[in-house]
Amino acid sequence: MAILRNYWRYLAPLAVIVILALIPAPAGLEPHSWLYFAVFMGVIVGLILEPVPGAVVAMLGISIIAILSPWLLFSPAQLAEPGFKFTAKALNWAVSGFSNSVIWLIFAAFMFGTGYEKTGLGRRIALMLVQKMGHKTLFLGYAVMFSELLLAPVTPSNSARGAGIIYPIIRNLPPLYHSQPGSASARSVGSYIMWMGIMANCVTSAIFLTAMAPNLLLIGLMKSASGAALSWGQWFTGMLPLSIVLVLLTPWLAYVLYPPTIKSGDQVPKWASEELRAMGPLCCREKRMLGFMVCALLLWIFAGDYIDAAMVGYGVVALMLVTKIISWDDIITNKAAWSVFFWLASLIALATGLNNTGFIAWFGQLLAKGMSGYSPGLVMVVLIAVFYGLRYFFASATAYTSALAPMMIAAAVAMPAIPLPVFCLMIGAAIGLGSILTPYATGPSPIYYGSGYLPTSDYWRYGAIFGGLFLVLLIATGLLWMPIIL
Repeated sequence: MAILRNYWRYLAPLAVIVILALIPAPAGLEPHSWLYFAVFMGVIVGLILEPVPGAVVAMLGISIIAILSPWLLFSPAQLAEPGFKFTAKALNWAVSGFSNSVIWLIFAAFMFGTGYEKTGLGRRIALMLVQKMGHKTLFLGYAVMFSELLLAPVTPSNSARGAGIIYPIIRNLPPLYHSQPGSASARSVGSYIMWMGIMANCVTSAIFLTAMAPNLLLIGLMKSASGAALSWGQWFTGMLPLSIVLVLLTPWLAYVLYPPTIKSGDQVPKWASEELRAMGPLCCREKRMLGFMVCALLLWIFAGDYIDAAMVGYGVVALMLVTKIISWDDIITNKAAWSVFFWLASLIALATGLNNTGFIAWFGQLLAKGMSGYSPGLVMVVLIAVFYGLRYFFASATAYTSALAPMMIAAAVAMPAIPLPVFCLMIGAAIGLGSILTPYATGPSPIYYGSGYLPTSDYWRYGAIFGGLFLVLLIATGLLWMPIIL
């Protein structure tokens, strides 16, 4: 019955494929490239509507292309080459995403998140910050921000971090001050805390490469299109000035623009102290977990020339298994990690095919011609602003990145005057920062929106205000700082 009620979700991707396939290939583009693009767009529509899980949508798209590879994946010239076996080549392409180091880095980072959760270290860090800073509502906003900041580098799922660790803690805070959802008392404390929760999640998602799965997807797309990629350290240093500004400014600005009526109190520190007392002292497993995370971060930042970031993650996961921080069962039963693993690998393979068939080069040249005569800086700003604004039309950061990032990268590649590393980092930061715009933009958004403390009008209004501020600061950083570092 559910299938019958949502039949249009199943038919829409197929309709997109058929309609595009029936349209003649544009001038300068080979027919097989256009047919490939038709299937690619069908996958994107499927990711947006999700008639089945996103990983299944991507795998279906790969299966269709691989089976029909003589007409979609390879040109007549390739097929005519002596000894060319399209079946073997199609299979190699279909599984190519699983050999990408980005895939293994994010999978390792998911295991780090499991370690944080199992040991209780993530919860302890958040409670300690709330205990120390919760006596003033403004400082409580900073405690939420710092909690996200400390968890973000090793929690690649912003939903797991925001909705799974931070939200369950901070949702207990407003009732301590008799601030109830859906009532006039919501503004006393609850609205500010919940707004800080989602803003901190969006800000930290942009600061670190491993803070959000679409960040790593973007790097995979960049590598498939240009052969170049950004390291963990490059992302971090490129974002550093903007990160400092946002971390320090955002809680205060939210306090000024969306002020709570209760400015201080000792209820929150008392509650956090009781929770920490119930947890007991820092145990050996938490200490080991903390040590592993510090080592991983130091290697990611300073040892990128000597050891690949994915290998660091792989090695740390092995140590976590040996020291029993996590078990093998934790790995094989982690549905979220395996789901991201499969859809990310599949999407990277799809993007690689988009490049291999020549579509990316053709589209990039088309955009470059349309923007010829303008300065590279202006073109870069316009592209970033358009990319950022289109966030309003997507309810999935994955679909948003998959649909638009390849086109943006294609435009940058076709215009050599645009510094590709700088441009891609700005695109990556826009994915996280732009998630503040709507109550459906990313996984934690509906959780905070549904808390009852954030009225619809408030969410849209302040989303636009802070989203606009984030965009201005991002562009300024991209023009003034990132070219020096990257």
